[in-house]
Amino acid sequence: MSERRLRVAVIIGSVRSGRFGPAPANWIAAEAAKRDDLDVDVIDLAKVWLPDVLPETAEAPAPQAVQDLAPWLAASDAFVIVTPEYNHSFPASLKNAIDWYVEEWKAKPVAFVSYGGIAGGLRAVAHLREIFPGLHAVTVRDSVAFPDCWEQFDDQGQPKDPEGPLAAATSMLDQLAWWGHLLKDARAEKPYPG
Repeated sequence: MSERRLRVAVIIGSVRSGRFGPAPANWIAAEAAKRDDLDVDVIDLAKVWLPDVLPETAEAPAPQAVQDLAPWLAASDAFVIVTPEYNHSFPASLKNAIDWYVEEWKAKPVAFVSYGGIAGGLRAVAHLREIFPGLHAVTVRDSVAFPDCWEQFDDQGQPKDPEGPLAAATSMLDQLAWWGHLLKDARAEKPYPG
């Protein structure tokens, strides 16, 4: 991996049976992997299966699943969160995954791909934008949204009309890379003070 390349983790936020999330996650991961400045990992929370009960004390060791995922998040320079909208917000599985970690998110950019009904998951993204600054992460402005998502993708998991999503993805990934390089260089020069 070149020093000027960024490692991006695409995180599938839903763990529901029959979920739609892998289609947009695999699509955005493939688009990101086409770039010459990004290396991509896909993290599926349904496969990681983090526990939803925190230890009784801060000194207690983290559960094994939490320990296993930590190096992947720590090694990432940037994140793309793929989230559905459940009940006008994002899923509990995603909040759980966010809350298990602190240092892994710090001084790194986060972008969003959302999907759902008529709102395309944008209400879920609005709530996530309020959470990540508390972890000292930077959210990029542009995102990709798939309203009425079940009608947007074909049987091969590709957007039926790729022009709009591709334009949105290009803009979002450009911003993610810009912030990713800036913050990676800053972290290398001096540890983040927060």
